[in-house]
Amino acid sequence: MPNRERQWSKALDIPLTVSTLIFLAAYAWPILDPDLSRGWRQACTTAVWATWGLLGIDFGMRLYLAEDRRDFVRRHPLDLAVLILPLLRPLRLLRLITLLTALNRYAGSSLRGKIGVYLTGSVSLIIFVGALAVLDAERGHGGPIQSFGDALWWACTTVTTVGYGDMYPVTATGRLVAVFLMLGGIATVGVVTASFATWLLDQIREEKT
Repeated sequence: MPNRERQWSKALDIPLTVSTLIFLAAYAWPILDPDLSRGWRQACTTAVWATWGLLGIDFGMRLYLAEDRRDFVRRHPLDLAVLILPLLRPLRLLRLITLLTALNRYAGSSLRGKIGVYLTGSVSLIIFVGALAVLDAERGHGGPIQSFGDALWWACTTVTTVGYGDMYPVTATGRLVAVFLMLGGIATVGVVTASFATWLLDQIREEKT
């Protein structure tokens, strides 16, 4: 990473993390409180789009500062997806990738720290936002998922691949959320498992030497 791009990314770590947390709160509040007043709903919508704008500025600046812009786009497909998919409501949650990236930086180079961050941060966020997204899609459509408790239970059983079948989405949007939740859960568990296995092998090697 060029020096100017690195400096820009470091300077925006905290602002992007804060804005992503604001996005999460603004996205969640109207879903968790269906009786929220029109004024507060508008404020939440404004906050959601403001975070998208900040991410757009960040991506544009990093692209401008990159030495090879074509290579930069190839190396940051998820960042680009965050910007070009904002009109699909469940996919707006891709912006939380920014928060996971920041958490990973704060974990430092320690493998144990990274495992802890991914295990607690990634899994918790995936379950929480998956529950929010499916509740937003399913509420009022006659399916079994009609409360946040139902949605949270469904997200937990889905991301762990248990799938009891008592809760399930009936809308196309809800099923799309389910697909992303399954893929996200499998990927996260795979990363954590591989990292833990690597750490165990390192410990075995140290004991033998």
